[in-house]
Amino acid sequence: MTTRIVALDDYQGLAADLGLARRLDDAGLADTELVALREHLGPDALVTALNGAAVVIAMRERTRFDDALLARLPDLRLLVTTGRANAAIDLAAADEHGVTVCGTGGPPTANTAELTWGLILSLLRHIPAEDARVRAGGWQHTVGQDLLGARLGLVGLGRIGHQMARIAAAFEMDVVAWSQHLDPEVATAAGVRAVTKEELFATANVVSVHVVLSPRTRHLIGEPELRAMQSSAILVNTSRGPIVEPSALRRALAEGWIAGAGLDVYDVEPLPADDPLRTAPRTVLTPHLGYVTERTMDHWYDDVADDIAAWSRGEPVRVITGDPARSRGGAA
Repeated sequence: MTTRIVALDDYQGLAADLGLARRLDDAGLADTELVALREHLGPDALVTALNGAAVVIAMRERTRFDDALLARLPDLRLLVTTGRANAAIDLAAADEHGVTVCGTGGPPTANTAELTWGLILSLLRHIPAEDARVRAGGWQHTVGQDLLGARLGLVGLGRIGHQMARIAAAFEMDVVAWSQHLDPEVATAAGVRAVTKEELFATANVVSVHVVLSPRTRHLIGEPELRAMQSSAILVNTSRGPIVEPSALRRALAEGWIAGAGLDVYDVEPLPADDPLRTAPRTVLTPHLGYVTERTMDHWYDDVADDIAAWSRGEPVRVITGDPARSRGGAA
């Protein structure tokens, strides 16, 4: 029997461009039907699109799989997510519905840190505005800020935070960091000074967010933190949208509490067409591109094909379900 496989939220058409069907064939999965959906679908349209699909490939956290949705997908047996974890998948519900959830590995990369610096430079040097000005026939009309000697405040000093600190050193910036459980010795070893939350927001010229979204970090940055920032400072968030309280951020931008914001992540994604952030002043907005590079995607699709092939043999790999023993194995 042919196994129906659906790849979700393939915005750039990478399933075709990177040859996912060929990779499935190379992995020994010739009897498959692969469908790649280019548009993000709501729950009802998604259920219709996934009718008969035994395998679904989720691109990171673009689609939420909660108990209500999983209950409407009786044909689903394997859910493969790109990356090692996916906060948008209810693993307990997947386990209850007998769905195996597998992840992928990833190549060594600094892709999110690299995009973060792109946002920082775009904001401080007004690159989008000056680009638009030149294309419209005008010439320079803004004054930028220097990174040399400026202070970078890292909210979170994990893997990406460490990458940010190393790059900041090349710009000869002063780097400070804060998180709820930051070890000062870890910060010192990274060439970073651990400070209080209050000092970070009050003194940093650039605040960059690199903590994981959890109940304790949701709305971690709200009105008090944004009001504490210097009016010449900028905020950059390439972690998760809900870490920054959205109404407070909109006010901060509208009323000039801060000089600008660079955002790659949002409370709702894709960002609704009528979201006020789309017209907010002094912003640079990107559509959650932090992880979207050719090298990462190429590696992920290799692992996706490997995950599906291993599952079809009854030997799933990189399983992240709560209780793999209760999953229904094998191809439908």
